[in-house]
Amino acid sequence: MARTSGSHAGITGPKVQQAALKLFAQNGYAAVSMRQIAAEVGVQAGALYNYTPDKQSLLFDLLKGHMDDLLAARAKRSCDEDARSKLEDFVRFHIRFHHARGDAVFISYMELRNLTPDNFQVIEGMRREYEAELQGILDQGVSENVFRLADAKITSLAIIAMLTGVNTWYRATGRLTLSQVEEIYLGMVTNAVARSS
Repeated sequence: MARTSGSHAGITGPKVQQAALKLFAQNGYAAVSMRQIAAEVGVQAGALYNYTPDKQSLLFDLLKGHMDDLLAARAKRSCDEDARSKLEDFVRFHIRFHHARGDAVFISYMELRNLTPDNFQVIEGMRREYEAELQGILDQGVSENVFRLADAKITSLAIIAMLTGVNTWYRATGRLTLSQVEEIYLGMVTNAVARSS
């Protein structure tokens, strides 16, 4: 099938992904057609298949791309510090990284259920890798006798859910800056895991 006149794979391919991300976030995966995505990009519906096999592949690529970026960004911040310092870094990183990617975060949580079983398994494995890093920090804190937890895995999932929740309510035009929100959330997380003196 011929590519639409004036389109280029290096330009149109990313536009297809951006359009799918926007439409999935606004309307939900199930409600969005390939024809709508094509209209958003400005190409014929059939031309989309030059860039993606189908809508499921688009969703998977968006979720996997988000997780690839997240894990790569975290890998750059790895350090040999005490658990308190690592936890602070994780909290600040998570809020900042996800704040800048609102639509990607939204569909990563809301549309996970629409992945095929094989695709779900891949994304779930990547999510577990990220969660395991926080769990490792919490386990380290217990070993260092600075954290006290009933269960490190459950605590790590609760912390991630709480931090990700910032995306649902925070607005730059509100009364708090993102840095102030970071400080408040850091205090809540620290208080939740700290061993009483």
